[in-house]
Amino acid sequence: MGLRLSPWGTENVVEYKRLFKYFGIKPFSEVLKELSRITEPHMLMRRGVVFGHRDFDKVITALKRNEKFSILTGIMPSGRMHFGHKMVIDQVIYYQQLGAEIFIVIADAEAYAVRKLDRGEIVNLAINDYLANYLALGLSTRNLHVYFQTNYERDYYRLIQLFSRKVTMSELKAIYGEELDPGKLIAVLTQMADILHPQLESFGGFNTVLVPVGPDQDPHLRLARDVADRFSSELGLKRPASTYHKFLMGLDGGKMSSSRPESFIALTEPLESAGSKIMKSLTGGRPTAEEQRKMGGVPEKCPVFEMLTYHLVQSDEELERIYWDCKSGRMLCGECKLMAREKLLRFLEEHQEKLGRARGVASSIANIPGF
Repeated sequence: MGLRLSPWGTENVVEYKRLFKYFGIKPFSEVLKELSRITEPHMLMRRGVVFGHRDFDKVITALKRNEKFSILTGIMPSGRMHFGHKMVIDQVIYYQQLGAEIFIVIADAEAYAVRKLDRGEIVNLAINDYLANYLALGLSTRNLHVYFQTNYERDYYRLIQLFSRKVTMSELKAIYGEELDPGKLIAVLTQMADILHPQLESFGGFNTVLVPVGPDQDPHLRLARDVADRFSSELGLKRPASTYHKFLMGLDGGKMSSSRPESFIALTEPLESAGSKIMKSLTGGRPTAEEQRKMGGVPEKCPVFEMLTYHLVQSDEELERIYWDCKSGRMLCGECKLMAREKLLRFLEEHQEKLGRARGVASSIANIPGF
């Protein structure tokens, strides 16, 4: 049976190895050693959360030669920013600290046409929630370009029009499925311009563009690589590189989703609410404490352990100790939750203090579209 990914779907991809077979994504482990010869890999890379890539060797080459490269990422302001979103910007900050130029697209056109959101709500969430949180997490305003899809430069919009010539409806249906409406068609072509425009001289002429995404966004990357090939002679475009990270499990055991508040902890979550949510979270524990001590827990299926792995424990040695304490039954789920709660509240308290200062900066660095 085949596998289809949708950037607008709600499915939770868990069999990540199938993506290597069906879509040609390569294991990130293959490039990890080479990256470590140049610089310390990001925590999410070391722990296998960043599990796949396309052409990451281009980034390694740029780092070796001290050549400029860029990162393209997007904000889809369809709900409050939560820890499932945080791992993307953590990677972006890592690359920025390595010298990358950062392009952040606020996908307000897609949010309006496809997600059916109010334009005022889109702008408010994008600036005061997402972008402000990015800055509070450590994103620098140096080497940073933030733009709205509805309020950018002429050369960017020209790309959308030019790309429409060399993309067919049959191709789009094969990639995205049959239910394509005008809003989605425009969104796809706009995404192509988002991914490829940093290569144009008017935007810096970056030969290497890396896009860190979850696997649900790979349809955009596959199409962008084909479009780059078709415009290689005419516009000098090259295939973008990409990395793929696992989804963060929701606290209720499903996919972490902005549409289900019980599944996530927002970065603006009140401390009391955040602490309550982590204590009520599902775990990978056994039905009874006696069974847990005898058989051990299953951290691989535990949302709390994922929070620790993805966000709350910086030390690999400490995380390994927690893993084996759970696996061996030495630590029960209640103890683990209390530890996670303490780490979570400490992080949120410090972060939210920074967030208040970051909001003023956020509103000054994006050219907000008129209505």
